[in-house]
Amino acid sequence: MTQLDLILRKAKLREHEKLKDIGVKNGKIVEISDKIRQRGDVEIDVGGRLTSPAFVNIHIHPDKALIGDIIGGDVDTCEGGIRRTWEYKKKYTIQDIKRRVNIVIDLAVIYGTTRIRAFADVDTIGGLRPVRALLEVKRERANHVDLQVVAFPQEGILKDEGTEELLYQAMELGADVVGGIPWVEYEPDQKRHVDIVFEVARRFNSDVHMLIDDTDDPTSRTLEYLAYKTIKEEYQGRVSASHAGALAAYDNTHAARVIQMVKDAGMTIVSNPHISLMLGGRKDVGLIRRGITRVRELLGAGVNVATAQDDVNDPYYPFGKMDQLEVGFIMAHVAQMGTPSELETVYDMITVNGAKAMRCQDYGLQTGKTADIVVVDAGSVKEAFRFQPDRLYVIKRGKIIAKSSSKKKLTR
Repeated sequence: MTQLDLILRKAKLREHEKLKDIGVKNGKIVEISDKIRQRGDVEIDVGGRLTSPAFVNIHIHPDKALIGDIIGGDVDTCEGGIRRTWEYKKKYTIQDIKRRVNIVIDLAVIYGTTRIRAFADVDTIGGLRPVRALLEVKRERANHVDLQVVAFPQEGILKDEGTEELLYQAMELGADVVGGIPWVEYEPDQKRHVDIVFEVARRFNSDVHMLIDDTDDPTSRTLEYLAYKTIKEEYQGRVSASHAGALAAYDNTHAARVIQMVKDAGMTIVSNPHISLMLGGRKDVGLIRRGITRVRELLGAGVNVATAQDDVNDPYYPFGKMDQLEVGFIMAHVAQMGTPSELETVYDMITVNGAKAMRCQDYGLQTGKTADIVVVDAGSVKEAFRFQPDRLYVIKRGKIIAKSSSKKKLTR
């Protein structure tokens, strides 16, 4: 009988009442059953702890991470954060970016995340240094995370003349996804920004991920045009949009129409609640809006919705520790998702929904899939969000890459 490389015994899987054994060979899950009869080179009794596919963070700006204390001062708008970063970006070096990105990845791994979509600024200020740095980290940290690098025109494309050519160069260097941020352009140029991104994506057969309508302005319409363009380009299933804050400011009739377009386009919406809560509704008086997009309505319409750690101590957000359980905890509060089934949906938003948007065909806790697994020191999804406990084991392609031993006895 062939011996397995790794066996997790007595694991609590979300979709099963009974505890299961999980067998791993050559980096793949080869068996999930009540009792695996074979032996493993490594065997771990996880004692009924929640065991799931490792977490997915589909939106993070690691090239700007950890510069919040360096830049200093309070930022009260997204536009303010962009402006405050300009001087620091002029002094970017590849080594400095890599140092900060590696800290972010270390945090992600400790907290159970093994797949990340990382945005790298592409503009005439920092040039291609962020892309080059992230591509180096992607190669060097491949045993810890699968990193998708997004070529992201943070300063705009039309506003920042020369960025269009830099986007093509970034993709030629090996960036995986073309980014966009059309709402920062002058209104007449916003549609052209989207069109350019699709032209680049077509050239390299790459997916698209844009930051859309990250504003309280009810007249902002870039999400609507992105959905329209996705349908016209027959790019269904290959486009993600983060934030979509203005959708929450639309009247209900128009919002429903746009949500249907998003569904027809097969788009993923990524709502990052921590940054939305920090920056959204800043000009409101009295009843202050929550800042997030219409998460519940999008889910109700069948749209794929994910949530992520957008920022880590940068000019936009002073906190952030790359813990997707914390992100989900915040999402559950701000979207008012607290029933057992809703908490399961929130857990999907930090696992399978992000993986779907990243088109990770090998992801999941099923036989034949890559063994990217996290064991959480909790007995259920509710406990995981409630206590945000240690990640006892983090496994990447069948290898243990992080582990922790909790000494806290929780009162459940």
